[in-house]
Amino acid sequence: MVETSLGSVRKPQAPPAATPPRRRGTGLRTGALLAAAAAVPVLALTWDTGGMRAWRTILVAVVVQGLPFLVLGTVVSAAIGAFVPARAFAALLPRNPALAVPVAGVAGAVLPGCECASVPVAGSLMRRGVAPAAALAFLLSAPAINPVVLVSTAIAFPDAPEMVFARLAASLGTALVMGWLWVAFGRPDWLRLPKGPAERGTGRNPLEEFRRGLQHDFLNAGGFLVLGSAAAATFNVLVPPSLLRTFSDSPWLGIPALAVLAVVLAVCSEADAFVAASLTGFSPTARLAFMVVGPMVDLKLIALQSGSFGRAFAGRFSTATFVVAVLASVLTGGILL
Repeated sequence: MVETSLGSVRKPQAPPAATPPRRRGTGLRTGALLAAAAAVPVLALTWDTGGMRAWRTILVAVVVQGLPFLVLGTVVSAAIGAFVPARAFAALLPRNPALAVPVAGVAGAVLPGCECASVPVAGSLMRRGVAPAAALAFLLSAPAINPVVLVSTAIAFPDAPEMVFARLAASLGTALVMGWLWVAFGRPDWLRLPKGPAERGTGRNPLEEFRRGLQHDFLNAGGFLVLGSAAAATFNVLVPPSLLRTFSDSPWLGIPALAVLAVVLAVCSEADAFVAASLTGFSPTARLAFMVVGPMVDLKLIALQSGSFGRAFAGRFSTATFVVAVLASVLTGGILL
């Protein structure tokens, strides 16, 4: 029985399997966004001062303007995740990220949507293995050079067809430069790769994958759209229009002034050409900067990027994109306008 006695001695147990770390703050952030999305309309309807009425009108206009394209983007994003195999992107895009950037940038011309649509699509591309530099080039070019945007620009500037070519060149140039800058200087820890819905890729029905992906991407981006729109509405109400007139007389001050205005107004890229055409007191190059910067850097887009890729990425990427877009507008405007 000695053997039995010895055998009864407790053996050291293997440490329990580590549970996968939970994403800290994910539920809290989602709850806060949904609460903000619900609270903003309630406050807007109950606080009936003159400034609040203007704020409410602008908020609803920006949200309604961007929501259809956000839905389009989430539908495309979910379809890519559910129905397009990862090997398809490997066949279409060069393996070298520097070569994939221009291919993805030009491919942005096929998505007829605003910047709200490009963020979830770019996130889906990254989840499918597309190099971040190529996905970011697509993110910037899609809302800026698609056919709807170029046609609206031609209609808004009927006597200046060169404005269409200037917008195409400056916008595409900015997207490509930003993609190449990411290849050269981007660091993986700057970008939080977007997560898809839980249990994706476990053999589920593709239609179920599509439904889950659509629900996940829309709920994740919808709250940030409302928050970005609220920020744009706040700036619109607080900044008096007379402030712009102090910059319109100077051709050099007018360019950064309209670039900042594009960030604040957050006008959809399909409509910003008509706003630019109405700013007749500014130079053509300044109005070009308004149309180039707006689809790539505005308050709702910064909010969407923060939700999808992290605040650290959004801060760095938006700042660099703003500088490159202004420089591209000045260079292109000096040559074509």
